[in-house]
Amino acid sequence: MSGGAGFFDIPSDLQHSYAGLIGIHMQEAMIPVGIGLAVALPLGQLCVRFRWLYPPVLWVTTVLYAIPSLTFFVFLIDYTGATRTTVMIPLTVYSLVVLVPAIVDGVRSVPQDTLSAATAMGLGPVQRYLQVQLPLAVPAIIAGLRVATASSISLVSVGALIGNQGALGNLLQDAILYHRSNLALNSVVTIAVLAVLTDIVLVLLRMALTPWLPRSGKAAGRAARATAVEPSTEAALLEDAAS
Repeated sequence: MSGGAGFFDIPSDLQHSYAGLIGIHMQEAMIPVGIGLAVALPLGQLCVRFRWLYPPVLWVTTVLYAIPSLTFFVFLIDYTGATRTTVMIPLTVYSLVVLVPAIVDGVRSVPQDTLSAATAMGLGPVQRYLQVQLPLAVPAIIAGLRVATASSISLVSVGALIGNQGALGNLLQDAILYHRSNLALNSVVTIAVLAVLTDIVLVLLRMALTPWLPRSGKAAGRAARATAVEPSTEAALLEDAAS
């Protein structure tokens, strides 16, 4: 163990500094969310285009989400070993149960008149989705990302139970092993701070991608619904899509 016992003194058995644990934690949390988003975007479009597909997709993701994370990890160990991959696969699956409905609901909220206008301007299905539907669905998608990200940052810690793969979660085990309650406090506080900071980044991203919306959360929600039927906003978006 390291010589000191301060708040930021990390036991040497973890083989990482405090900053190193934060970096590993964020990698294990954000990579699954990124992969989940990459899968959810085309899957969400398929669910919008083929309505019959949405109920079974939602059912499968919900059932997988109901599997306890530790059970999921133990099941995967036989195939992927006690590695980061074993931690990130369940987190990717868990993100889908939040991201797919967010994308589907956001895309479905785009008025039919807007889609008809986009079609009349010569935009095909893929162009409509990428250049019209997704921009209008950004508030809903970011809302889903906020939930998925906070959940992922929290669940990474469970990986400590299958080996040294839980990043900051390993501090909880060492708190018991070395009788150092400050390690547990460090883990909990740091994970909470990371979740809050990441959420702020996502809010700022939403503001950057939707400059036509007000900055306050409630006002933004009302404005998002209003812009769905506001001709001037639709026209501006369609002009950008066509250019």
